Amino acid sequence: MSFAIRFDPHPLARPAALAIEFPVPLSELPARAPAAEARVPELPETLRQAVRQMLRHGGYKPTGRGKPSSEYLAKAAADGQFPAINLPVDAGNRVSLESGLPISVIDRERAVGPLSIRLASAGQDYVFNASGQSIDVEGLLCLFDAEGPCANAVKDAQRTKTTPGSRLCLALIWGLAEDPGRTLAALERLRAELPGARLEEVPLICAPPAG
Repeated sequence: MSFAIRFDPHPLARPAALAIEFPVPLSELPARAPAAEARVPELPETLRQAVRQMLRHGGYKPTGRGKPSSEYLAKAAADGQFPAINLPVDAGNRVSLESGLPISVIDRERAVGPLSIRLASAGQDYVFNASGQSIDVEGLLCLFDAEGPCANAVKDAQRTKTTPGSRLCLALIWGLAEDPGRTLAALERLRAELPGARLEEVPLICAPPAG
């Protein structure tokens, strides 16, 4: 299961990645009821602003429908509409709500290696839902595979989302360079949410500075 992700240096971001392997497809795993457990924690406003500033660094504007997924989850929980998708996505959503950090969960077998994390360039976008809606990710820190950007702290690409047949997943915690302890705590909490799965932290290999 060992592999690594190339990470272009970013002054505000320090992501963490966890490879997840289930013994059976997600459709055969028991589901939990996240809506009953979703309680909006009291998190500092400075944390919300720090996450937004991380996303702004490359020029992206994290507002409106383009706000961090962690903010969307907090509002959904407050409205009693916390989503239920499948075991690993629900686990990531619970930990995101608790930590205040955005978390992506994708199907590793639907992503085409090698993987890297870097800022998206002008003109890059992708479809993020089954309805065919797309997001312009220019300037946003994203996970890339060989076909382009496929996940970030706002919305993940439809082409790499988990399905009922998924067994091999990848969770990305979009952590802050200024608060590595929060990311580490979120990583350990995510491990605890996934009993029975084989888990392995994925190393991020920092790319040398350009030039």
